[in-house]
Amino acid sequence: MQQDVINLLPDHVANQIAAGEVIQRPSSIVKELIENSIDAGATKIDLIIKDSGKTLVQVIDDGRGISNNDLSLAFQRHATSKINKAEDLFCLHTKGFRGEALASISAISHVHTISKSLNDPIGKSIKIAGSKIQSEDPVVSSVGTSFSVKNLFFNIPARRNFLKSDSVELKHIIEEFNRVSLAHPEISFSFHQNEKEIFDLKKTNLKKRISSVFGLKLIDFLVPVKEETPLVKISGFIVKPSGCRKSRGHQFFFVNNRYIKSPFLNHSVNSAFDGLLSKDYNPGYFISLKINPAKLDVNIHPTKTEIKFEDEQSLYAILRSSIKHSLGIFQVMPSIDFDRDQTMDPPYAYKEKTPSNPIISVDSSFNPFKSEKKSYSFESNSKNAKIEFESENIQNTIEGFESELNSKQIKVFQFFNKYLITALPSGLMVINQKRAHQRVIYEKLLSSLSVKSPNSQNLLFPYEITLQQSELMYLLENISIFQAMGFDFEIDENAKLIKIKSIPSLFDEKKIDVLFENLFSNDQEFEAFSKSDAVSKHLSKAFAIPNGKKLNIEEQQELLASLFMCKEKNLSPFNRPIIVNFDVSEIDKKFN
Repeated sequence: MQQDVINLLPDHVANQIAAGEVIQRPSSIVKELIENSIDAGATKIDLIIKDSGKTLVQVIDDGRGISNNDLSLAFQRHATSKINKAEDLFCLHTKGFRGEALASISAISHVHTISKSLNDPIGKSIKIAGSKIQSEDPVVSSVGTSFSVKNLFFNIPARRNFLKSDSVELKHIIEEFNRVSLAHPEISFSFHQNEKEIFDLKKTNLKKRISSVFGLKLIDFLVPVKEETPLVKISGFIVKPSGCRKSRGHQFFFVNNRYIKSPFLNHSVNSAFDGLLSKDYNPGYFISLKINPAKLDVNIHPTKTEIKFEDEQSLYAILRSSIKHSLGIFQVMPSIDFDRDQTMDPPYAYKEKTPSNPIISVDSSFNPFKSEKKSYSFESNSKNAKIEFESENIQNTIEGFESELNSKQIKVFQFFNKYLITALPSGLMVINQKRAHQRVIYEKLLSSLSVKSPNSQNLLFPYEITLQQSELMYLLENISIFQAMGFDFEIDENAKLIKIKSIPSLFDEKKIDVLFENLFSNDQEFEAFSKSDAVSKHLSKAFAIPNGKKLNIEEQQELLASLFMCKEKNLSPFNRPIIVNFDVSEIDKKFN
């Protein structure tokens, strides 16, 4: 006889499973609580976190508050004040509507909530841990609500172990904070991390809110977008092509004041910018769309960041047309900001150098019909240095290569602008040029940290760059490491502006803008032994030769020589192979 195998899950288990869809990390709590405050009509919202939200996430608002009778009910699953029937899903004017957020948060953390509504003479305090009410007490409180969430995932250790480092989790929190603060410039926001103020945003308009979040310099690149049709009302700003970045940090869509991600709409913007951006650069935009709620469906994703539109094709065309129109106006008649002091903004000197005439040498004895053998040599800072092969595997597989290198007889050629190929006595050696360069930069940076006076080059004119808050915090957190490597910065935290006055000698000052663009567009987290190791890996990834870069013969040889002077030649800083050897027997098999 078959035994029954289907069981009804206990409520606390069901709540933990449901919480896993809604609450994935501390930033998820920040999003849900701030959106609740906005739905409550708050005009001022304070966000306080500790240890990047792992220890505490607190949101305080001056909204309508929750009545004493409703407060405990608010933490029950599917309890909501936003909708009453299914039809209400298609006329939503609030950010929340499912009644899942508070129940999910209280299922996996310790929650302490204090709230007072306008109609109650006194407020109420409630403490919940793991979906179980610990206490309910009357308290003296002003109108509004305070949510404190502590010890996230205390009852799911496996989920807590999946959280990233504090810097990564803080970056996600800042991203969520930016999204909601940009969607509601009419609301004042503050943000404190470990008792340090990160943001203090006053009530304002969208343009000034953008400058408060991303720095004053971005204002110079903003172009207004405005269009109104029976289907949609479009407003906001796009970033001039000259102000666009490699990262997607300046891409924001808001539909009825709700931040959304839409590859479909993003493609429309990209289409409008077609031909205006350099390779690998992305358009920047802060675009608000007002659409009849009956013409879209918000209830298709747990985080409500994806929306299904009823008439996507028309929306695509209208958005693309409005952006092209704004770009056209900008190109024909650039806007002048009369509120801005017309001070001289000196350009970066290295970008404005006058190119010198090329020196052309002619070999009168050259005969194009006569074959000639060429011999290439390595050019490096240590031409006579003996290259020691510390890797036993390399030494075994490329026997004789070192002697050829020292005798300057080695030949190398570039393949697909991605690989360097050279012959060995036993076959062929293929080298990934990008990973090889990463290894070279990585080891040089680490070695520079052990030197009291690192080799650096002063810039004739300091190079200015505006950072996002997460980028600025990363720089401040690691400033001593950057300085030890040879960087020198002047930082204006209020304007989110840094002036780069010197850089390590191994970097090309002519490409400094690209270097820092790559550095801050790198979102990947990787294993590191220390902060200095992590910074070195970030820099090696940002400054390495990109795939597709054509190298002349001298550059190829110098890269090869530098690689074989490294302590580790086989692996990149990210443990990916640099060298692959093909034995002649393997090649012979292909012909047999």
